[in-house]
Amino acid sequence: MTVELDLASPINSYTVIRADETPLGTADFVVIPGASEERIFFHTEVCQGFGGRDLVALLVNKALTDSIRESATVVPLCPMFARHLRAHGDEFVANGGVFRQPIPDDIGVITRAALGEA
Repeated sequence: MTVELDLASPINSYTVIRADETPLGTADFVVIPGASEERIFFHTEVCQGFGGRDLVALLVNKALTDSIRESATVVPLCPMFARHLRAHGDEFVANGGVFRQPIPDDIGVITRAALGEA
């Protein structure tokens, strides 16, 4: 399995893809550009029949690794990202990652993106 990044602004996705090109899960996010790019991860969904938790781990780990490499701040609006960062946030930060807690304005950003207004 591989994890691929689909930059389809305004909503971007990491997708787990099986060797036969079947998509098995996605982690969706919206980018807030600026001096320090922020990525609001707001929805993650995986096919439970293919080891759901392992697929979530693949998506989250790839997204967080890329965020460190690209110096992007992670905003864990998605419960799966929030749960991971509650458990492993210190390790993420020690490896160079940055994250912040979601704020009410983040919901507006996601809503505008979903409506095609971002």
